[in-house]
Order: sequence, then C-alpha cells, then structure tokens
Amino acid sequence: MSNAQEPLKVSDEIIAICAVNATRRTDGVAAMAGGFTDMLNKSLLGREIAAKGVKVSQNDGMIELDIHIIAKYGCQIPVVAWDIQENVKDEIQFMTGLEIEAVNIHVQGVKADDEK
Repeated sequence: MSNAQEPLKVSDEIIAICAVNATRRTDGVAAMAGGFTDMLNKSLLGREIAAKGVKVSQNDGMIELDIHIIAKYGCQIPVVAWDIQENVKDEIQFMTGLEIEAVNIHVQGVKADDEK
C-alpha cells in the first residue's frame, strides 16, 4: 500500500463558483458577463447558471480561468482586472489548495450607475 497522496480533484463547476464569488466581491465589477452557452442555458432551462461568465480549464493539476465581466463606469479597468486576478487566485488556492496558472480577464462592457 502506497502512502503517496493523489492530487485533489475538484470539479470545474466548484472552481468556477469560487471564481464568481471572488470576482463579484471585487470593487469595480458591475456584473458577470455570460457568453453564448450562458444565453442558451438561460433560454432553454429558464435559469442562469451559478458559474456565469467563467470558463475553467484544468491541465495536469494547473488551472486556467477566463472570466468575463461588465465593469462599473468610471473604474480603472487595469486595476480592477489585477484585483480580480489576485482575489480569484487567493480564493481558489485557499478553498482547494490547487495552483492557478492564469486568470484571464475579459471586459465585455461598462455599466453606468443609473443603468438597470
């Protein structure tokens, strides 16, 4: 019997939910932006998925994330993107212990305060 520990396997959905939570807590983020598959889920299933706006890729224990956001009008987008990267990395490493290879931020739009 071997004492070698197997690497922890965490589903993409759990990682994505951690990323969404960390992203939404970041100043300057108005909302998560969904892509085509998120629109299909909403129209076909009648509900939004919890991990809207996040794509997770796992490869040999390394994680790469693509996060799509709507930024708040007037924020400094480079600062917001940096803060998201740091917050998401910290959250996922704290919750799972997994290493993050990249957190790519895609700003899909800007929302003014008076918009709904």
